[in-house]
Amino acid sequence: MNLTLRGPALVDDAVLPDVLVRVEGERITALTPLTAGAEPPQGADAAERVSGTMVPAYVDVHCHGGGGTAFTDLREDAAVAAAEHHHRAGSTSLLASLVTMSPRDLERGVAMLAELADDGVVDGIHLEGPWLAEARCGAHDPTLLRDPALAEVERLIALGRGHIRQMTLAPERTHGLDLVRWLTSAGIHAAIGHTTATYAQVEEAVAAGADLGTHLFNGMDPMHHRNPGAVAALMRSAARGAVTVELIADGAHLADDTVRTVLDLVGVDHVAFVSDAMAAAGVGDGSYVLGGLSVVVDDGVARLARDPDGTTPGSIAGGTSHVADIVARVVAGGVPMAYAVRPATRTPARALGLADRGSLAAGSRADLVVVDDAVHPTRVMRRGRWLDPVLP
Repeated sequence: MNLTLRGPALVDDAVLPDVLVRVEGERITALTPLTAGAEPPQGADAAERVSGTMVPAYVDVHCHGGGGTAFTDLREDAAVAAAEHHHRAGSTSLLASLVTMSPRDLERGVAMLAELADDGVVDGIHLEGPWLAEARCGAHDPTLLRDPALAEVERLIALGRGHIRQMTLAPERTHGLDLVRWLTSAGIHAAIGHTTATYAQVEEAVAAGADLGTHLFNGMDPMHHRNPGAVAALMRSAARGAVTVELIADGAHLADDTVRTVLDLVGVDHVAFVSDAMAAAGVGDGSYVLGGLSVVVDDGVARLARDPDGTTPGSIAGGTSHVADIVARVVAGGVPMAYAVRPATRTPARALGLADRGSLAAGSRADLVVVDDAVHPTRVMRRGRWLDPVLP
């Protein structure tokens, strides 16, 4: 499909009022800002005018599911449905995240998702566990957590066939630092998360090659002025450019003021907004299953159900928002749109090596979102084709 779009567009870090975006096949081949009063180029009047502002489509590097299904369901149809749900919500690139599972189920999940990555349904695999700290396991089954072993890691990497892009780990576990080195030597990003690591242990892991922080603050010891821990170490490493930290800026996992503080202290070039979404994203309240554990979603917040009837809520168990919802929330809180969009686009794309995503530019994949004045998506394009959007 070849077409030319015309309208306001976020180019680099500024919203330009009148831009021509030429799409040929799956690529943006030209991007031409128009100047008021100047003679428009040939064909400009025939371009399809968009109602809203074109921004780069979102890149979600931590997503477990949505639209009623999850990648942990270990069914191809469920995984495809979850991915396509987030595509239509504006996250046209995403990593499929698996929670802690038994060795056999984890292998099944990786093999299945590698096939979907081959087909371009997802853009890689994220293993969140099983090498996490019991004390900060959150919605991971503590009975399945374990120390990393090279044989298991190599087996998973082989099954992933180059599609495993990141693994979340607790570096303080036995062989935790070895795992960081194993991953980085294989070209896989080591992410620090669900951890009780000290400040010094995090710094040691970063020195060994870890370059991501999984949902900063969540799944970590709270920062204390006499015991700063993982939060302070990751923020300092991010501010120095060595680490990119994830934020689940949905109002449930983090206070809005916390999000704005991290953006100002770390900078948007080293913050990635993630959904951490589970099956309830885009569906609503009710009972769900995440990695074999029962989850209850009430008023949009997912928590583990501690008792059989689900009346006593436990730990927060993933998100129920899309990255687009997070961007709109951050903008509504006073952050300029261009500043709020970058942690959802260019930063995660660069952090994970998706070189042709995250910006509107000639040569980029034709992935874009048209947003209204409240920065809610009204149209979504992926690979040069319009999708039916998940409307707010």
